[in-house]
Amino acid sequence: MSAAEIFWQLLRGAPYTLLVTSVCAATGLCVGLFVAALRRARIPGLQVIIAVYAYVFRGVPVLVLLFLAYFGLPSIGIKLSPLLAMALSLGLTAGAYLAEVFRGALASVDTTEIIAAEAMGFSRLQIMRLVEFPQMLRFAVPGMINEFTTILKYSPFAYTVGIPEITKQATALTARTLQGIEIYLCVGLLYFAIYRVVLSTIRLVASRYQVPGIGNS
Repeated sequence: MSAAEIFWQLLRGAPYTLLVTSVCAATGLCVGLFVAALRRARIPGLQVIIAVYAYVFRGVPVLVLLFLAYFGLPSIGIKLSPLLAMALSLGLTAGAYLAEVFRGALASVDTTEIIAAEAMGFSRLQIMRLVEFPQMLRFAVPGMINEFTTILKYSPFAYTVGIPEITKQATALTARTLQGIEIYLCVGLLYFAIYRVVLSTIRLVASRYQVPGIGNS
């Protein structure tokens, strides 16, 4: 097969790669924000649960978590779709890392603004929603970009549970043609192209909310 034909076959998996990346990134963002809010709420006893969650999901390999979700849970009667299994493994892992990014960003919020909001009679929830979180998201832009690109790099794990993304297409194509070098070189180039497009899009959106003087990584 020519390089053009290989690229055309691999492109059939690109929409699935983008779908997996988008779902896992959205899951990680929602979970990270939720954990950051729980940390800020200072509910007694909850900090231990959050610490255990972060420790486990940052310490166990994503592939192991994926296999536990997709192949392990059916043994106790819980069957997940491949995409949901990816969201629970890669998405929750990303959420654990983003929660740490948000914790650092929250520490950068000027405490005098929080004190001023308290003096004006704002509730704890209003302070988080109107003062802390809008600024936190701006400070967290570089860390969020890094984590979203990491999710893209982990997305090939989806082929292990049957999602026909780029790596799955490459595996099937290699088995048929035995052109492993050409195929996986094309896979690398295609992932790099997707990475650059996704990174440029994220940076374009993030530039509107970037804190002056804080550069993207």
